Amino acid sequence: MSVITRREFRQNADEVEELASKEPVFVTNDGNIDLVVLSYRDYKRMKGAGHSLADLLSMPADDDIEFEPPKLSDIGFKPADLD
Repeated sequence: MSVITRREFRQNADEVEELASKEPVFVTNDGNIDLVVLSYRDYKRMKGAGHSLADLLSMPADDDIEFEPPKLSDIGFKPADLD
């Protein structure tokens, strides 16, 4: 993962393009991630085959899928301490 500042992004477009061909490049503004630059290949892969979220989540009625999600305690998540 590459992280650069907004100034570096503006001054080094060729280098950012080269980095983005290998992995997403996160661009920060005042220390916060503001942009993500990625290759078109990665964008297409993330977007999927043109299916909407509803298409991906819908299932034919005759599908019998068993799904047992792990308990949060088994995967290391802990409740946030907001006190």
